Order: sequence, then structure tokens, then C-alpha cells
Amino acid sequence: MKIFTTLFLFALAANGQTFPAVVKQQGFVPFSDAPIHYRAEVLDDPVARLEKQLEKGDVRLEYAPEHGYLRSVLAALRVPVSSQTLAFSKTSFQYPFISPEKPRALYYNDDVYVGQVQHGKSLEFVSFDPMQGAIFYIMDEHQVDHPRFERAEVDCVQCHIAASTRGVPGVLLRSIFTRPSGSQAGGTPAFITGQESPFKDRWGGWYVTGLLGKQGHMGNALLPDGSRAEDFDRLSHANATDLDGLLDTSLYLTGSSDVVAHLVLAHQTQMHNLITKTNYQTRLTLYAEEAKNRAAGAAAGSISDAALQQIEKPAEQLVRYLLFTNEASMDGPIERDSAFAADFMKRGPRDPLGRSVRDFDLHKRIFKYPCSYLIYSEAFDAIPEPAKSYIYRRLLEVLSGRDQSPEFVSLSTEDRRAILEILVATKPGVPGEWKQFVTSPQTSNGLGKPSTPNPPKGN
Repeated sequence: MKIFTTLFLFALAANGQTFPAVVKQQGFVPFSDAPIHYRAEVLDDPVARLEKQLEKGDVRLEYAPEHGYLRSVLAALRVPVSSQTLAFSKTSFQYPFISPEKPRALYYNDDVYVGQVQHGKSLEFVSFDPMQGAIFYIMDEHQVDHPRFERAEVDCVQCHIAASTRGVPGVLLRSIFTRPSGSQAGGTPAFITGQESPFKDRWGGWYVTGLLGKQGHMGNALLPDGSRAEDFDRLSHANATDLDGLLDTSLYLTGSSDVVAHLVLAHQTQMHNLITKTNYQTRLTLYAEEAKNRAAGAAAGSISDAALQQIEKPAEQLVRYLLFTNEASMDGPIERDSAFAADFMKRGPRDPLGRSVRDFDLHKRIFKYPCSYLIYSEAFDAIPEPAKSYIYRRLLEVLSGRDQSPEFVSLSTEDRRAILEILVATKPGVPGEWKQFVTSPQTSNGLGKPSTPNPPKGN
């Protein structure tokens, strides 16, 4: 049965039927076998940790009649309310309750995504385990004495292990031409949204609040029945300062669907997938090499050149995405009066000069210092060797200026130096070579001698 989704939380069958929401040890789930063991009972993602606290009685979730457990769950998971984005396309297994008048609310932080549907039966979660990637959960919305999270498998992975998630358990954002009913208009294309996506193809089926000037997009608007995609107006609804007249915002935790939250979300979803892809590919390759070495009587731990290339390909893709080499340019500035932006910049470390990779630009690009903040995540730190060393080596080659290849032309000398200095000052575990480079008298006033190495193709 063919499955589709236009967000990342759960799935709806093409014939309109839904699958059971909670499935344990039933049906086919990719990566269940060694060495990944995706169905492992022992998990260390934020939702799994919170569930353990609930079971011990260390944390208690409070129920509120207007929003159920949502506000309490967000607080427990440290997910800011200001991250709210609203999707009005019918994209959840709770699709009958979603419409342009009653969109689904999405909230997120660096490691967790939370979805709520008005009058829905379950809160929906994607929580990132450092080794396993995206883990899917639900929580019953009804008030009970002991609310708990339940892991959902089969429903989610049928959509969330696909080309759009880099072939691993992951997350994705889709932009569609949406009819007044909330369904995708027949015969129209859908777009996967990432940091490289043209703005004109983003946010179909979403509300977006904020001022984008003359930068058109697909948000805030419907494709009337009988209309064609080529007639869709991308500009007249692009600058919405509020959602008055479109929905009853009193039903939601905030009245916005912040454009800055949308921009960060577009980057973060595919960054998560690339981290998981690099982790999985490294473990799978090493496992296969180990079996081959045993069969051939070769020394344990030896890795062929072909195997190294399999590991380095996704690692190179990660390096390029992490440094925003393919970021779509903005025709800015984008409105900066954003509660989400203020909350986002408060998190994460700053160097002695007060700089952070969480600082925004919002004129020509998302961030002032184009390096993903997910470099600080547990999932990034859990990337196995030799991929981890390859990533650090390639980052130093680029940030030191030794790699001046065209793929990194968007990074100025000042950008590279600032990012390198920020990471050396704030990122635990960076190689000693990085620190030596930053403090060396030969490089203290500039970057290293340029060269043009030939790294593996990242595409």
C-alpha cells in the first residue's frame, strides 16, 4: 500500500485509510537487524528519558482543559512555545481534524518535534536518539492518572525512511498546492523543503507570519478548486503579520507561525537526516568489513579503500550542508521582530567575543556565521570513527582556507575565520590541530595557504 506524507509526523494511506497508531514488534521495519537494531528497547532520546522520569515519579505532567498535556510536555522537553508553526494541509494520521481553519501545530527544539491536532486523540512526537536517529512516539490526549509515551514504528517508518529522509529514519517537510479542503490539489507537484529550496516553492499548506518583502512563497494561501498550479499567487499572501481572519488563534499557544522558526526548521530537518545517514553508513560499512575480514582471515579492523569511500561520501555531504554551501539566497531583509529568534539565540554557547553560530543574519542568509548549531548535538558527537575524524579534518581544511574549491565559495575569509574561532572556543572535543591553527602566529592574522584538494563528491 502506497503511503505519503507532507510533514514528518505519521502517515495517511493513499486510499484515505489510517494505520494503527501504536505498533510494537509487528510488521517490517528497516534497519531492525545488526548493526543498527532500530527496534532496540533501550533508547536514549529526550522522550525516552522523560518517560523514565514519569515512571519514577520524578516528573509530573499537568493537564489543562484547553490544550491537554501540550504545554506541560513542551516545558518538560524544553521546547519553546515560540517555535510554533502551523500546517493546514491534511498530513497526519489524524487528518479528519485538520483544515485551513484548524491547522496542526508543530513545536520543536534541537532534538524533539511535537505535533498537536485540534480535537485529535494523540500528541505526536519525533525524538532524536544519538545513535538511532528519529524515534516516533504518541501520547494519548485524554486526561489519565499516569500519562505515558508509546513508541510508534510501522506507521511512521513507511514514510520516514525514504529518499526524502536520505534513506534513514528521519524527518521531512513538504510544500504542496492545497485545496480549500486541506488536501493536495490533484496533478500538482510537491516540494521537499530544505535550506536549498527556492522560497517560491516553500510552505505550501503552512501558515507563515512575518515580513518577507517581495519574496513570494506558497504559504498562507489555497489553490481554489478548478484552478491551476501555474495560476497560484505566491506574493499577495506572502507578508502576513498575523493570522486574524484565517483561524481562531485563541485555540493555539500563540497567534503566530513564525517565519524565522520556519527557516530554522527547513535547515534542521535535513541536517538531522544527514547526521543519521553518516552514522548508519559508517556502522553498516564497518560491520560488513568485519564480516569480510573474518571470512578472508584478514586482520580485524582493516578497512578497504572502497569501504572508506562509502563512509566518506555521506560525511562529505554532511560537511557541505553543515556549512550552508547550498543555501538559497534571500532577497531580504526578513522581519527580525521574532520571539522565536530571541529564544533561539539565548540557547547555546558564545565565545569570548560574544559570538554564536545561533546568531541570525536574515538579510542574505539565515545565520550570521553559517555553521549548523547541530554540531553541538549529542547526535553529532555520536558519529562513529572514522567518519568523525574525516568530518573534523574536512571542516578544518575549509575553515582554515586551505580548501578554496567552488563548493565553498559562499564562505568568505571572514566567515571561515569567525566560525573556526567560535568552534574552538565553544565546542568540546574539537581536535588539538584546530586550536593550534587558531593560536599559531603564522595564522593569527589570516587563514592558511589556499589549496584545492579533491574531496569525494558530496552529491
